[in-house]
Amino acid sequence: MTDVMDSEAVPETSRADWQSDQEVRWCPGCGDYSILTALQLLLPDLGVRREKTVFISGIGCAARFPYYMNTYGMHSIHGRAPAIATGLALARPDLDIWVVGGDGDMLSIGGNHLIHALRRNTNINILLFNNQIYGLTKGQFSPTSEAGKITKSSPVGLISEPFNPISVALGAEASFVARSHDMDRKHLQEVFSRAHAHPGASFVEVYQNCNVFNDGAFAEITKKDSRDDMLINLIHGEPIQFGSERQFGVVQTADGVEIANVNEVGIESLLVHDETRSNPSTAFALSRLAKGPTEPTPVGVFRAAVREEYASAMSGQVMGVAEERGKGQLKDLLHSLPTWEV
Repeated sequence: MTDVMDSEAVPETSRADWQSDQEVRWCPGCGDYSILTALQLLLPDLGVRREKTVFISGIGCAARFPYYMNTYGMHSIHGRAPAIATGLALARPDLDIWVVGGDGDMLSIGGNHLIHALRRNTNINILLFNNQIYGLTKGQFSPTSEAGKITKSSPVGLISEPFNPISVALGAEASFVARSHDMDRKHLQEVFSRAHAHPGASFVEVYQNCNVFNDGAFAEITKKDSRDDMLINLIHGEPIQFGSERQFGVVQTADGVEIANVNEVGIESLLVHDETRSNPSTAFALSRLAKGPTEPTPVGVFRAAVREEYASAMSGQVMGVAEERGKGQLKDLLHSLPTWEV
């Protein structure tokens, strides 16, 4: 059945085909709505089937995502979505698997599962919605909340420094790492499309506004009247330049990277973005360019490198061992009837 289905042309779909019959129940004005819309509008253009698409989530506001997609899905355990998705990808490499979670879900209790999913480079697409707060439990600080943040769980100010999700992903040797935000649907769709096309684990951080418990956390860089001067769009093969008059750029220094005035340093001195570098050190330096979303901040694809995909490598290893030990084929066994003779 699967072989027949795969040989047929993918039927045309619209956004309506990807919408489930469940009422979307996020707070009015939540940034999750725009992310959901962007993905539902994009999927018909990716040439994929609903019955071969799976959304897996953990716990939190973002984790309601599978309910709203007319696909297979699983609302799993707090922090464990990357681990469950890894298992599914190993068993069913023919599926398109998306993992959706928030900054608390993926970087707190799920931090270890996230970094190992990225390290292994299993073919899954991980979307981390970062609103720098715990929204579902009503406003406690999260692993990405800024130092000094006053919340219900830090009434006199947060002492610890926040995680930088892009830096964490690059440190885990993720082969595809990108960032977008919920105020630009076109950019979101471009990044999601790139993530889906990447062979291996893709990681996308999405700046997402929580208008109830952390409203305006990203407003200084995402509002239309400030984007040109505050968002640094990373484009492969082009000098990293930004600003309403393209007056700023990024240059490489002995300590990493920094922002410079183009008229002072010359356009030839600007760092040319290369997302395919095998060494992630330059991408890591770019991820540290802004101390937080109040300074000029890179968005787009930081890294898109080629690495061996885990499920394919493991399958080849298992099949190779099986062939060496006997005449039987493990694949035939796994796809056989419920009973067999030995």
